[in-house]
Amino acid sequence: MNVEHTDSPGTGPVAALAAADASTRLKAALAIGTHPEPSQVEALVARCGVEPDFFVRDMLTWALTRFAPEVTVPRLRAELSGSAQARSQALHTLSKIGDARAWPAITRDLLRDPDEEVARSAWRAAVALVPEGREEDLAEELAAQFGRGDRELRLSLSRALVALGAAIEPVLDRAKASGDPEVRAHAGATERLLLDPDAGFELAVHEAKRIVALGGEPGADR
Repeated sequence: MNVEHTDSPGTGPVAALAAADASTRLKAALAIGTHPEPSQVEALVARCGVEPDFFVRDMLTWALTRFAPEVTVPRLRAELSGSAQARSQALHTLSKIGDARAWPAITRDLLRDPDEEVARSAWRAAVALVPEGREEDLAEELAAQFGRGDRELRLSLSRALVALGAAIEPVLDRAKASGDPEVRAHAGATERLLLDPDAGFELAVHEAKRIVALGGEPGADR
C-alpha cells in the first residue's frame, strides 16, 4: 500500500533551518528554494536575521528569490527595523530580488546606518533599485559619506557610486573641492575607478592623496 509522506512537526526543511550543523541548514535552504511554498517564507526571513554562517545566509537569500516578490518584499521590508543582521540581510536580499516596490524602504537612515555592514548593504540595494531619473539624488546622498570608515568600506562606497555611471560626475567635482583632505582623496579615487574600473583602489587612493598633498585636485593631471 502506498502511503503519502508528510512531514511531522519538528521535521522537514523548515525545521532543519535551525539544525546545529551548517551543512544541514544549507541543504534545508536549498530544498526550500528548489520547491518553494509561500508558507516557508516566514521561516526563511526569520533565519536570515540570526544565521551565523555566510554560505547558509547566501543560500537563504537565493531561496527567497525563488518566491514571488509580492510574498517576499513586504516581509523583508518589515525586517529593516530589526537587528543589524536582519537589516543587512534583508537589504541584500531585496537587492537580489530587484523589485522596484522596495525602493521607498531604502531610507536615508539606512544609507547612513552606523553599522557598516548595514550601510554597505543599503548602498548596494539603493543602486540596484534606484528609479530612472533619481540617480543623481542618490549620488548626492552617497557622496555625503566620502571619507567614512576604513579602506574596505570606502571601496564599497566607491563601487556603489561608480555603478551609477555619469550621474556621479557633478558630486565628484564638488567633493574634490571639499576642505577635508580625506573627502577629496576618496572622491579622487572614486573618479579614477569611474574612468578605469580595473584600476586598483589602493593605488587610486594613494595617487589622490599625493595630488592633494601637492596642492592640486585629484584627476587634474589627466
